[in-house]
Amino acid sequence: MKISRFFLYLSVFAVTFNFSTQDSYCSSLRIAIGASEAGTLDPHFASGFQERAVVDMIFNGLLRYKPGNVSVIEPDLAENMPDVEIYNGLQAWIFKLKKGVMFQAGPSTDPYELTADDVVYSLEKSADPERCAYSGDYADMAFERVDDYTVRIVLAKPLSKNLFLPKMTDYAGGFIVSKKALESMGDKEYKRHPVGTGPFGYKNYEPGKKLRLAAHKEYFRGAPQLDFVEVLYMPDIKKRMSGLKEGSLEVIIGSLQASWIREIKEIKNINVDTFGVGQIAAIHFNTKVPLLNDIRVRKAIAYGLDRKKFQLLFDEELNAEEGLIGEVYSQVPAPFLPGGLSQKEVKTAFLDYASDPLKALKLLSEAGYPEGFALDVISSELETHQKTHECIRSQLAQIGILLKIKVVGHSTMHKLIRQDKSPLVLYISWRPNADIFLTRFFHSESIVKSGLKPDTNFSHYDQIDRLIEAARLEINPKKQVNLWKHAQLKILEDMASYPLYYINLIYVRKNFVDYGHELKSSMALYPQINEKTKLLTH
Repeated sequence: MKISRFFLYLSVFAVTFNFSTQDSYCSSLRIAIGASEAGTLDPHFASGFQERAVVDMIFNGLLRYKPGNVSVIEPDLAENMPDVEIYNGLQAWIFKLKKGVMFQAGPSTDPYELTADDVVYSLEKSADPERCAYSGDYADMAFERVDDYTVRIVLAKPLSKNLFLPKMTDYAGGFIVSKKALESMGDKEYKRHPVGTGPFGYKNYEPGKKLRLAAHKEYFRGAPQLDFVEVLYMPDIKKRMSGLKEGSLEVIIGSLQASWIREIKEIKNINVDTFGVGQIAAIHFNTKVPLLNDIRVRKAIAYGLDRKKFQLLFDEELNAEEGLIGEVYSQVPAPFLPGGLSQKEVKTAFLDYASDPLKALKLLSEAGYPEGFALDVISSELETHQKTHECIRSQLAQIGILLKIKVVGHSTMHKLIRQDKSPLVLYISWRPNADIFLTRFFHSESIVKSGLKPDTNFSHYDQIDRLIEAARLEINPKKQVNLWKHAQLKILEDMASYPLYYINLIYVRKNFVDYGHELKSSMALYPQINEKTKLLTH
C-alpha cells in the first residue's frame, strides 16, 4: 500500500512539474491558445495573438507597459524614462540603458551584454519597410549611439509623449533584438529562432504542436521562477478544455460562449480571468453609396440601435459577473486610451444617440423611406461577428430596415470589405493609440480602394484630416487629447461610424498558477508570463 501511494504521489508531482529524466525537478507551465501554428517569431512582424504571446516572453523594449496594466508605461531596458532636448534644432529623446542586461544565447552566439549598438541596430531595423511591419512609426527618426549605454533618437517632426513613448515600448517595432544573433543568422532564420533579453529564451518548436521556451537565468530582473514555458497550439476549444481538466495544461484561452463559460466554471480549482485591452466593435457606414449617403439614414440607424442590448450578446448574468463586454461612445476607447470620449462628454454634446425608434422612423420618413429598405452586408463566420450582426438585424427590423447578412470565412470577409463589397461594415479591432485609430479608419488617405494609402477607412470619410494631422504634430498632451476628442465628436456629428462595445479577453488557469501581477489589461493579448510567474504549492 505504501509503495502504491508513493507512485501515486510521484505521478501527481510529474503532472504538476513535468518531471522527466531530461529536465528533472523542473517547473513547467503549459499554455494552450486557439491557433494552429506559431507564425513568425521576429517581434517586428508579430501581429496575431499567437505571435505576440511568444515574443512578449523573449524580448524587451526600452520601455514597457506595466505587466497587467497598459495604462502605465515604465522603464524596461532603459534606466529611467527618457529625457527630451533640442538637438541641432530638432526634438531628441535621450535613453540611458541599464547595465548588465544580458542577451540569451543563440544558435551561433554566446550570451553577451546589451549596449547602445543593439538598440540602434534594432530601431534601424524597425524603420526599414523590408524588415518590419511597423516601419511607418519610425520613418522620420534617426538613431544615434552616444556611448555604450546612451542612445539619442532624433525626430524630424516633434511628437508628444502620448505618441512617442508607445513606439519605444515592448510592442510591435519597439522590441530590441540581438544585433550579433541577427547578423550571424540572417533575418529568415531569426524568425524561426529569435534571441532577446527577456525572461525566457527559445528552446525548440514542433510545428503545429508546441513551442518550448526555457528560463533565461541571467535575466536582468532576476532568474524566472519557472524553468520552462510550453505554448501549445490547439484551435479546438474542446481539446483545450480536456487538457485543463486532465491536468496536461495549466492555462488556456477561453471562449465567450455562455454555455462554455458556465461549464468551465463548474471545474474545481480553476480561475477565469477576463481582462483588456478590449477590442472595439463599431459600425462603419459607406457615406458615398446610395441610401447611406444620406446622413438622416445613418442617424436613423444609430437611433434604431440600443447599446445596452449588445451587453446581452453573451448572456446578461455572465457579462455582469465576468465583465466580458462594456460600452464605448467613441472610436478611441476611453477606458483604455487617452483621447476617447466618455458617455458624459457625448451626452453633453447631444451626440450619444440614445435609443429612440420613433426618432429613427421620423428620420427615415424625411429621407424618403417611410416603409424602410433592405441592406446587404457581409459578416465573418466568427461567433462574435455573427452574434453582433444578428443583434443589429433584430433591432433594425423594428424600424423597417431589413439586414440581409452573407456569412463568409473570416479572411474572405477582410478581403471583401476592403473591396467595398459591404456598404455597412462591422469591424472589431484594437489599435495602440488614438492617432492610429483615427488615421487608419478616418483619414482620407486610408479610404479603401481609392485612398493614397488604402487601409480601413470603410466610411470613405474625409472630414477630419486636418484635425488628425494637427493632433499628430501637437506636443502638448492636453491639447493633443482635445484635438482627438474634437475629431471624434465630428465623426459622431456626421455619423460616419457608430461605436457599439468593447470586448475583453478571457483566459482560464488552474488556481495554483500565479502570474505574479494584477491582471487588468495586456497589450500582448495574453495574461503575460514573466520572471515572477510561478506555480504555487497545492
